[in-house]
Amino acid sequence: MTRPIKRTTMLAAAVGLMTLAGCEYTEAVYPEKIHKNEPPIFRAPGEEIKHETIFGPEGLTLFGGRSRQEQDGAGGIGVNSFLWRAALDTIVFMPMNSVDVFGGVIITDWYAPSESPHERFKVDIYIFSRELRSDGLKVAAFRQIRQPDGEWRDAPLHVNTELENAILTRARQLRMASTKKRDR
Repeated sequence: MTRPIKRTTMLAAAVGLMTLAGCEYTEAVYPEKIHKNEPPIFRAPGEEIKHETIFGPEGLTLFGGRSRQEQDGAGGIGVNSFLWRAALDTIVFMPMNSVDVFGGVIITDWYAPSESPHERFKVDIYIFSRELRSDGLKVAAFRQIRQPDGEWRDAPLHVNTELENAILTRARQLRMASTKKRDR
């Protein structure tokens, strides 16, 4: 054998022996079940069991977990379902451009009523809350008028508050109907 190969072999054998020498007897620790129906919990002997989780005291909830009063119509979506449904009911006649139920955004496309084809309207609705609250809703309405040259120009429109009130009124009606249905 040549000298470098001999040295490498000796070095590998020494590292292997030190690795094996570092292994001493260890006691196996098995999971301990606290109650019959609970999953096993790993812990060191004498260590107290902590029931803390990274998801907080309520744990990870996938399908609800809060009471009906706390949800206030939120259901499985990210915004209040009564506000969401009321917003859709209020502008159902307008073509939808973008709808995001989890983000609470409804953006309509331009709508020109048949009785006034030289003006068109667009509405953006933002729902911020999982609760039925007036400050959890924002409406932005836009109006354009067709000029004689065929170009559309922005025109003032002050119906944002009226649209918000119409949506809130419809949301309250839906909530009351839901409460009556649940109480039967």
